[in-house]
Amino acid sequence: MRPFRALFAIALVALFLPTCFAQDIQSTFNGMPITIPESSIPHAGRIHTNYFVVGNGEKTPQPPPDAETPGSLACVYQLVQGPSGCPINTSTNVPTGGIGAIAIVDAGDYPTAVSDLHAFSAQFGLPDADFQIVYANGQKPPVYQEWLTEEALDIEWAHAMAPKAKLFLVVSTLQNTDPTWQAVQVAGKLVSQNGGGVVSMSWGDPEVSNEAQWDKYFTAPNVVYFAASGDSGIGVSIYPGASPNVVSVGGTYFNRDSDGNFVNEIYGGGGGDISPYEPRPAYQDEISSLVGTQRGYPDVASDFCCAAIYQQGWGSVGGTSWASPTFAGIINAAGHFPKTSYDGLVALYKEYANKQQYQAAFYDITQGDSHCRVGWDECAGVGTPRTYKGK
Repeated sequence: MRPFRALFAIALVALFLPTCFAQDIQSTFNGMPITIPESSIPHAGRIHTNYFVVGNGEKTPQPPPDAETPGSLACVYQLVQGPSGCPINTSTNVPTGGIGAIAIVDAGDYPTAVSDLHAFSAQFGLPDADFQIVYANGQKPPVYQEWLTEEALDIEWAHAMAPKAKLFLVVSTLQNTDPTWQAVQVAGKLVSQNGGGVVSMSWGDPEVSNEAQWDKYFTAPNVVYFAASGDSGIGVSIYPGASPNVVSVGGTYFNRDSDGNFVNEIYGGGGGDISPYEPRPAYQDEISSLVGTQRGYPDVASDFCCAAIYQQGWGSVGGTSWASPTFAGIINAAGHFPKTSYDGLVALYKEYANKQQYQAAFYDITQGDSHCRVGWDECAGVGTPRTYKGK
């Protein structure tokens, strides 16, 4: 079992710390220090990011050698061909697909977004993005230092999976549970007006009893909404991933052998839960024996440790904050957008119900935790992408 359990136990302890707590919390992963920024520690009534920093946090002139790249991830998920084993250092084929638009919803101004995204793209042979920063209320928000890494991770990896899609970074201020619903609405409208596509939300908030009133914000036409399922393990609820109108993305981990070849994919520690407040949507009737009368999540999952990112220098970052924009980009590259996000989830679970289609489209994650089983579970939903090839 991977050493993520201690990491998330520490994160859960942080739930009981005062909200003024401002120090980063650390653990280890494969002998390297892990830093959980204060922005990723859940607090009631406050939105939080879902990433952690791998290593000592110092910027390097080149990507860390053990951090996944667009080529290595796309190789494992079969968006590109080979090389055999998909080793990080030789997997240089990158996705070339993407249509319509991708909108990332985050908080705070990101002054170096354009130059950072350019540096990331140039390093891995990706084209420059058709990229625009949008202020949700028309006014530039302040810079929130710990959200800069979140924003870099989101835009770089969504672009990496679907480089031809138009990319928007929609930002707002942090007030109570911001990024604001206004920002979510602006993101959906932009994507809908630009040919349809996806919206990714890597942040989250502990579930609350009146959350269903916000489900209406994830209904723009021809837009599929994705959200991180959180990094606190199974049994810790998070919204908007719990919304029946949002595809919740959990976190897995790539096992590699001593030569760097991909061996298998296991549950890594991403969030998963049965919502205490959202009733089971009709599309989950197929798994009613597992979720009972309530909404279960995540729906799908993606690798969540560890990604190369560029933010005024190279680093390595993990978390479902990586999994959400990555999966959103993969779906954008597939190029088929349902009438609504809910309709997309209906199609997902209909595919799951067809054993042959399901096995062709998803890896079923059955290892990494006692909760992981054959078929849907709180570890990885229906699984991770197998054949969403870019167009």
